[in-house]
Amino acid sequence: MPADNESSELLRAIARQTSDAEEIHRCALKVPDWDLLFEIAQEHRVLPMLFLQLADMGSAVPSAIQERLRVEYERNVFHSLANAAELIAVLKAFEREMIPVMPFKGVVLGASVYHVFTTRSAGDIDLLIHYRHLMQSTALILARGYELKTSVRADGMPDGSEGYEFHFERQTDGMVLELCWRLDLTPSRFRRDLDLDWVWPRRRVAMLAGAEVPNLDSETTLLILCMHGSKSIHIWSRLIWICDVAQLLASTPDFKWKETIREAKESGLWRALALGVLLANRITDVEVPRDVIESFESDTTALKLAQHIQENLFVAPGSTPTGRVPYNVQLLDFRDRVRLFFSFNFLRPNDRDRAVLSLPKRLHALYYLIRPFRILRDRSAR
Repeated sequence: MPADNESSELLRAIARQTSDAEEIHRCALKVPDWDLLFEIAQEHRVLPMLFLQLADMGSAVPSAIQERLRVEYERNVFHSLANAAELIAVLKAFEREMIPVMPFKGVVLGASVYHVFTTRSAGDIDLLIHYRHLMQSTALILARGYELKTSVRADGMPDGSEGYEFHFERQTDGMVLELCWRLDLTPSRFRRDLDLDWVWPRRRVAMLAGAEVPNLDSETTLLILCMHGSKSIHIWSRLIWICDVAQLLASTPDFKWKETIREAKESGLWRALALGVLLANRITDVEVPRDVIESFESDTTALKLAQHIQENLFVAPGSTPTGRVPYNVQLLDFRDRVRLFFSFNFLRPNDRDRAVLSLPKRLHALYYLIRPFRILRDRSAR
C-alpha cells in the first residue's frame, strides 16, 4: 500500500546515515497515521531499525505503537537468535560431512555489517553449495526435520522455473532454509557461473553468536546484494535491501572499488552494481567515492532506473519505468543484449507471435523473423 509523504520521510530518515535524533523526532511528530507507518515498515522489513530509532522519542510516538514496535523487536531478536543457532548447527553438520558451504545474507550479513545482528530483520537461512553436493546436502537437511517444498523434475532440477535453489521448511519451529548452487541474475547466464567456486577462494570468517562462521568478503557481498535487489522479482522493492548496501559500504572504509567494478563487468553485473550503489547513495547518503558515483551516473539506463525506484519506493515498490524494453533486458549491457537476442529461447516463437499473423504451417519459420519486431512492440514478451 502507498505511504503518505510524512511516513515516507520518517522511513527515509531512519535509513539515512546522516540523520540525527532531532531530525527523526521532527519527522515522527508529523506522522498522521501510525498504523499505516507500521504496516509500511513491516513490508520493507525495517521494524527493528524503526524501534531502535524511536525508542527514546517519548510522546512523539503513540504508546500503543511503541508497544507494538517493542513486541516486534523482541520477536525479531528471538528469530535472529534461533536462525543463528540453527545456522551454526547446520554448518557443523556440513563440516562433519566435509561439504564446503557458504552462508550469505541473513544473520551472517547482520553480524558482519550491522555488527549487532539482531538489528537487521531476520529472514531465511541461505546456503551456497556446489551442485555436485546437492543430493548429499539435501539428505543432510532432511535429516534435520525439514521438508523440501520445491517441486523437482526428473532431472533433479526445480520444476517450472529457471531457479537454482531448493526451498526447505521445518514445521516444528517454522524455520526456513534455502539451498542454492548458483547465484543467478539475467546477465550471469552469458558470462560466468556465479557459484561456490566464485566466492570460496576469497572467504573470510565472521563471528556469529560467539561462533566462527564462513563469510563472504565485502566486495563479493556487495555484488550479491546488488544482484539480489536487482532481480526482476524484487526490483529493490524493500528498503532493507538498500540499507544493507549502505551499511556494508559504511562498515568497509577500505572498500576495493576498482576490483569490484572490474569483477562486475566480467560477470555481467555492472548495471546491477550501479543501480544498487546509486540507490544506497541517494536514499541513505552513504559515502561513495565521487568518481565511482559519476561513473554510475554516466549510465543513463542505471540512472533512470535509480530515479524511478527512489521516487516510487514507498508508493509503488517494485515498479519499473514504462517503456518498450523489459526491466530484465535493461539490466544488460550491449554485449549481453546481443547474446540474449541471438539465444535460442529468446528467439523461439510463442502464441503471442502466432497471434500477430496467422501463417500456414509451411511458413511457420517466418515467425522467427516476426518475433523480434513483435518484442519491440510488446514489452511483455517472454
